[in-house]
Amino acid sequence: MNPNKFLDLPDGTELAYQHNAGESPGILFCPGFNSDMQGNKAVALDAWCRERGQQFTRFDYFGHGASSGKVEEGGIGRWRDDAVAVLDEITTGPQIVVGSSMGGWIMLLVALARPQRIAALLGIAAAPDFTERMREQGLDKTQLQQLADTGYCDMPNEFDDGQPYRISRRLLEEGADHLLLDREIPVDIPVRLIHGQCDEDVPWQLSMRIAEQLRSSDVELQLVKSGDHRLSEAADLRRLEIALQQLL
Repeated sequence: MNPNKFLDLPDGTELAYQHNAGESPGILFCPGFNSDMQGNKAVALDAWCRERGQQFTRFDYFGHGASSGKVEEGGIGRWRDDAVAVLDEITTGPQIVVGSSMGGWIMLLVALARPQRIAALLGIAAAPDFTERMREQGLDKTQLQQLADTGYCDMPNEFDDGQPYRISRRLLEEGADHLLLDREIPVDIPVRLIHGQCDEDVPWQLSMRIAEQLRSSDVELQLVKSGDHRLSEAADLRRLEIALQQLL
């Protein structure tokens, strides 16, 4: 495993990242909420890009993985800015941004912030606007009361170490400033979306909504009937590589 490098930000925090130089367009991986750059998809893409001699960059958002901060102190705008900072300061040339779950929201925001740098997008169970859905239907009475009393609530985590996800009031309120699905998304580059129909966290119909709202006419959605939210099995990783190969 390569050692992490760190990008110093103006506010004194630092973002952990790994970057492999190589051919353009590069690939920038944006992980999901409460995930990091050591997940199966990020590691598999790192190896695939090394074999091809392709530029590849992965990183941890503020409050995630080896980066500074606590996840409950972050928010969608902060994590978008993290991705843009890595894009600006670490990568070179055009990039294909791959976004997993919340990273699919971040990749769209990055494309809007730096349209001249982004060649294509690939979303895996992309979850834009998830904070709004959580506010409206994702929290039970106990969690809503905890949110009101303490400013955060805990949600069950069926993955990894099983530690609950900590959701802050700040995340839910600030997310409203970055909603995308209530209007046309002015992105004109190729976009590929992959979504499992057994996804219990992000409904596959959401990817259909993303496809409808994108201005680009070069949008394709691949549904995986047996696929779960993570899409990290060997066949899923191969599917991801094929989609990237087509974009390259």
